[in-house]
Amino acid sequence: MLNTVVPLAFALVGLAALLTLWRLLIGPSRPDRILALDTLAVNAVALIVLFGIQQNSALYFEAALLIAMMGFVGTVALCKYLLRGDIIE
Repeated sequence: MLNTVVPLAFALVGLAALLTLWRLLIGPSRPDRILALDTLAVNAVALIVLFGIQQNSALYFEAALLIAMMGFVGTVALCKYLLRGDIIE
């Protein structure tokens, strides 16, 4: 069953990543672009987890966790920059 579900999930998450990339490029405002970057990080995590399931390796799950943490920190830093104009006070 995983042989049919994982490629379908790859296709759907890839489509979501393309749509998010489109929002990143044409986003009308900075908050829209920051949200698109955060969503793109979530899509990257999903793709890495799916690849780990396909390869049956736990190493990819650790990489996905690191990318998720970096995406969160990046989103917080960008939002703080938009609100205050400075990241480090």
